[in-house]
Amino acid sequence: MDQVDIVAIDLAKTVFQLHGATREGTVVFRRQLRRARLTDFVGSLPPRCVIAMEACAGAHHWGRIFTALGHEVRLVAPIYVKPFVKRQKNDMVDAEAIAEAALRPTMRFVAVKSSEKQASGMAFKTRDLLVRHAPRR
Repeated sequence: MDQVDIVAIDLAKTVFQLHGATREGTVVFRRQLRRARLTDFVGSLPPRCVIAMEACAGAHHWGRIFTALGHEVRLVAPIYVKPFVKRQKNDMVDAEAIAEAALRPTMRFVAVKSSEKQASGMAFKTRDLLVRHAPRR
């Protein structure tokens, strides 16, 4: 597993799909991992490996963990991943599409947010929802 340069992860509730590839796009591995084993697996990867995920609230959490393990995290907006899905949509195909999108030289990535930044954003969105649904006088 020394030649793996990028690992794309399709996040889910309990079982994650992983797609490992080289910089040229050659597939090194495809596998499923349960939530409890993901941190150990990513920790065993070569240092400074690129970990790519679709940007979502959970991806920011995992991004902070993987950055602490010494890896480079790239979060790709889901709208930029969709064009790279080649066949029927499923979790394994999504992981492959995430890897392909993250390898593009002109791709724009989402910065990993701190937990404080996520919390303040959630408070702002909750307040906005309450204001919009409040009865008008």
